[in-house]
Amino acid sequence: MTLAHPAFLAAGGLVLALVIGYLIAIRRARIHTLRFANLALLERVAPRRPGGWRHVGFAAIAVGLMLLVVAMAGPTADAKVPRNRATVMLAIDVSLSMQATDVAPDRLDAAKDAAKEFAQNLTPGVNLGLISFAGIATVLVSPTTDRAPVLQAIDSLKLDERTATGEAIISALQSIDMFSRATGGTGGTAGSGESIPARIVLMTDGKRTVGRSEHDAAQRARDAGVPVSVIAFGTDHGSINLDGTQIAVPLDTDAMRQIAQISGGDFHTAHTVAELKTVYSQLGEQIGYQTVHRDASRPWLIAGTIVTIVAAAFTLMVTGRVP
Repeated sequence: MTLAHPAFLAAGGLVLALVIGYLIAIRRARIHTLRFANLALLERVAPRRPGGWRHVGFAAIAVGLMLLVVAMAGPTADAKVPRNRATVMLAIDVSLSMQATDVAPDRLDAAKDAAKEFAQNLTPGVNLGLISFAGIATVLVSPTTDRAPVLQAIDSLKLDERTATGEAIISALQSIDMFSRATGGTGGTAGSGESIPARIVLMTDGKRTVGRSEHDAAQRARDAGVPVSVIAFGTDHGSINLDGTQIAVPLDTDAMRQIAQISGGDFHTAHTVAELKTVYSQLGEQIGYQTVHRDASRPWLIAGTIVTIVAAAFTLMVTGRVP
């Protein structure tokens, strides 16, 4: 918690002065009382006092006033709020290597399951689009807040030959740019108008075999202000059967890590479907929510007001007056 107007804490000195004045008044009253020579007579003529209870009310009032002083200082705190109008393009690798069974039942089916969970749990205000890529990149769903077409498209993903990772990133950038122009803003940080946060989530298991290079595509993403979150999915001992020949399809993490680094995004690895879902969940939190500084004075104001009122009522009941 931070304070927007810390200078108002100086008002706490007034409360402290009030407490000191109260203690001085009690001491003076005690001294004046002892001036009576006949204490037995004093016992008969002086009104009965409620003892130490009379000080509880004043102490509570002082606490209430200090709470109000903190409220005046404008406390603020970080709060997590859903993002609105953010744009996410989810790019899923459907190359033949995704049929490897090192992740049960196979990489593609496991990826489908995790991607659908990611789409369903993503903050409703976020626009989500879908791209599949193998030899070419295909925009299956343009950014939308409607999750139904995304889920249907994920279910329809089919395997194909080759891997055009760079083309997938460029297609995602084009989709983000067109959507941003259509909604009157700009994707990432480039351009004019209102900046709309954008992110590419790239899920793949292997290196590029065709199309433009990942390096060039990642630089274009960086220039557009759109980070790429890369998920390397699979294990290093995966293999596929191609025309009777067993072909190893290990992860190419170096190339994928470079995409994330150049674009300003982040890199993740997932060797099981559970790990993939965990990564998607973490990305959903990062993408779907933002941390903002919000006024937090209301609880202090309410607490201070209630404590002061209750303390004053208690003092009135005990002593017959409010200090």
